[in-house]
Amino acid sequence: MGRERKMKRIMIICLVLAIFAAVVYFLMATRTITVPTLSSEDKPAAIVYAAAGCYALGGLLILAKKRGLWIFGLAMNTLVIAVFFMMYNQKPDVMFSLAGMATKIPQILLEVGLVSLIVNYRKTGKQVNQ
Repeated sequence: MGRERKMKRIMIICLVLAIFAAVVYFLMATRTITVPTLSSEDKPAAIVYAAAGCYALGGLLILAKKRGLWIFGLAMNTLVIAVFFMMYNQKPDVMFSLAGMATKIPQILLEVGLVSLIVNYRKTGKQVNQ
């Protein structure tokens, strides 16, 4: 498989992971997916809708082939994961809930994909690295 095809495949996988996370956040905001141990004050819908929108937009921006956007997305995704673990590290019922696992597994895989894109992509008119 050619280098360009590999990079395109990684970008598509990252897009799918980001869109999946966005859909789960949207389902959380509409209370279709819930974490029974959290009260409604612990999960303001506006923040969850914003997360859904950011992951959807971020996923689409992956296709722009801009290394700077990938680095920014990596930093923001890392921040989201870190905040989640800092807030809920003493609450395994939240961490291992459907909502927790359905967002964090794709986000961690997205981290791996973004690191791969950042490390292996150089733009000098064409994609040449890997």
